[in-house]
Amino acid sequence: MKSTKFLGAALFATALSASAAYAEDISIAVVGPMTGQLAPIGDQFKQGANAAAAAINEKGGIGGKKIKIVVEDDVCDPKQAVSVANRIAAAGIKFVDGHACSGSTIPASAIYAENGIVMITPASSNPELTEAAFKKGWPTIMRLYIRDDAGGNFVGPWIAKKYAGKNVVLLHDKSAYGQGAADAVKKTMNEGGLKEVAYEGINAGEKDYSALVTKLKELKADVVYFGGYHPEGGLIKRQAKEQNFDFQLIMPDSLSNPEFWQIAGPAGEGTMFVFPSDPQAKPEAKEAVEKIKAGGFSPEGFTLFSYGVIQAIAQGIERAGSEDPAKVAAALKDGKPISTVVGEITLDEKGDIKDPKFDINQWHDGKYAPIKLD
Repeated sequence: MKSTKFLGAALFATALSASAAYAEDISIAVVGPMTGQLAPIGDQFKQGANAAAAAINEKGGIGGKKIKIVVEDDVCDPKQAVSVANRIAAAGIKFVDGHACSGSTIPASAIYAENGIVMITPASSNPELTEAAFKKGWPTIMRLYIRDDAGGNFVGPWIAKKYAGKNVVLLHDKSAYGQGAADAVKKTMNEGGLKEVAYEGINAGEKDYSALVTKLKELKADVVYFGGYHPEGGLIKRQAKEQNFDFQLIMPDSLSNPEFWQIAGPAGEGTMFVFPSDPQAKPEAKEAVEKIKAGGFSPEGFTLFSYGVIQAIAQGIERAGSEDPAKVAAALKDGKPISTVVGEITLDEKGDIKDPKFDINQWHDGKYAPIKLD
């Protein structure tokens, strides 16, 4: 009997020790499409976050505590995103690096705000995310990325000037992300004096866009701006080539995914997309890029932005001297620069990056790079 009591006490002590050790971790949930057709974006999130956590932990962590990455899959589905957000809140996790698709991030942000959780997205660009959070008094919702209206302000006037007198068609995939990007381009392109010959939504997830291609031919489209994701963009270009029809395709940042070329093949040659100024080229990213590549992963797309979110959360905790999400959020918006692999950034009162910089990238022979603007 005594030995049983002793064993029980020992097990209880071990459990307490394990619990105390776990409590010493600072858990950060990384949420994105880990499965499904947009899984490459989720992989970028995960790779960037893990690399940042490893780098910070190697240097002693945050106030001696280690960062623990908890990966969650929302499949870029709004309902699943809300379910994941509720699970994160129930687990007591205070910090989130995610989500990806604006249509998922926006509903999930309400759960995080209600539970006082800091959420910083490394990819969602729809302005409504931070605009709504600001109006509703949700200070813990932020974005370490560009907004669609900022991207539209950049590329819309450029399209109006470069393709003056050409037939421009604007398409979107009816998502919060895709339509938001197309609306932003439409506004500033029109203000620049160029009116589109057509503006409409398409159904994402289809495998046959030949009818759309036929319509583009009838419209004699010279340029198509498509607010949407790389699978549809790749299929549209490939199927246009099959009909011996060519046009200049321009898309938002989703086209930074290497999988675009796997889908489009040579038909993707010359396709352009808007993206924040090349993060891999920044001196602040050199060490991180080398380590990530050494691990067998190319830090394309949103990888370094996810890395930057982890860095921002760490700096927010250190500045606040606390893990209280409200205090961390206030510290991140205090007007002081935040040092990240994508450069020094400053967040405004809405939680958006001040003065973002952009490139127009172009695909060539399976790779992309910034072009020199006229």
